[in-house]
Amino acid sequence: MPRVFITGLGFITSIGNDATTVTSSLRSLRHGFELYPPFQKPDIPVKVVGTIKEFFTDSTDPEDWTFPARYRIKRELLRSMAPNGLFAHCAMLQAIEDAKLTDADLSNPQTGLYAASGGSPMLTHYHHERLTKAGVMRCSPLGIVASIVGTLNFNLVAAFKILGASCGFSSACASSAHALGFAFDEITLGRQHRMFVVGAEDGNTDAILPFAGMRTLSLQTDPALASRPFDAARDGFVGTGGGTVVVLESEAEVARRGVTPYAEVLGWGQASDGHNVAISHPEGNGSAAAMTNALRAAGVAPGAVDYVNAHATSTLIGDISEARALRAVFQQDLARVAVSSTKALTGHGLSLAGAMESAFCALAMRDGFIPGCAHLATVDPECAGLNLPRTTEARPPGIVVKNSSGFGGANVALVFRRVT
Repeated sequence: MPRVFITGLGFITSIGNDATTVTSSLRSLRHGFELYPPFQKPDIPVKVVGTIKEFFTDSTDPEDWTFPARYRIKRELLRSMAPNGLFAHCAMLQAIEDAKLTDADLSNPQTGLYAASGGSPMLTHYHHERLTKAGVMRCSPLGIVASIVGTLNFNLVAAFKILGASCGFSSACASSAHALGFAFDEITLGRQHRMFVVGAEDGNTDAILPFAGMRTLSLQTDPALASRPFDAARDGFVGTGGGTVVVLESEAEVARRGVTPYAEVLGWGQASDGHNVAISHPEGNGSAAAMTNALRAAGVAPGAVDYVNAHATSTLIGDISEARALRAVFQQDLARVAVSSTKALTGHGLSLAGAMESAFCALAMRDGFIPGCAHLATVDPECAGLNLPRTTEARPPGIVVKNSSGFGGANVALVFRRVT
């Protein structure tokens, strides 16, 4: 079976809008949280968001949006985008440049694109209100493709003239991890030579605030205390948006183009909890099964893993569930395998999380470091035994596992190997 490599990355995130800045933030454990102005009202208990800097996308009219001048996007493309589409488009431009891809590399039957987002609640609400208040024929003809789940793949496939496989994934916070896993399959099965994997979310009031009703968002007013995975005092996750693009290519394409990969994708696995529509299985059964399936598919023993980038969102139940899953999988090797959740820095990107954090793993493998556990003061006793480094470790992880979990108990684990 063809080997699969990561050859390009693009980032619009709360901790940086390019690989250099993101790497620096990961190394120094610099978070991207701010007091979010729309939340500073007495009737909104949530105050902190992982904000996207240099972009203004609060308006429902893309004509009002502002973004860095380095990105030149035609007006006719912007008209069909949600904010997450803008973030993804800019990350896509970065990834294409990073991977040194030509127009011919992009637009051919052997290059495809898989994407994940929750759509745009802001634009869905806006266009529905226009429908009911202004009338059917006063609705934008692009309102549907700009707002519904699938808006990313609709827009990106058209804008970049993608001719290969394309699909949108919707498994909540496991979505872009699923996209990466199935993109890996497309290449190993010989159906595609190259795949773009994209995750993006609006990260605004309409996308984040509804989670307050689930009692899953942190109520902290201090940005440095709001996201604390595995900490005994954690009280929920911090929402964020942005976009990340990961370029996967076959070994033959890597050799043909003479590029140096970030890392190799060894395999992946998935499993379901079969437990609850919104709450993780208390023993982490599905997450443990996903990791076991992934390691088996990759041909990797648990003891060979150096680092796990955990899904841990800083919620009370979720972090404990994952800790138990890690304990079940790694057993006697648990104390040796470093574990951290970079959501302590970025916040939870929802469907974006899997792709974004896989890209963080690629940076860590290439540049030789393991991100520490930011904001961790007192480890929850239920998470005892995990190797939770408080600071960034200056050593290259050889084998990395990336966990993602979503509503309904959807669990995905991805396995990466450092390229030496």
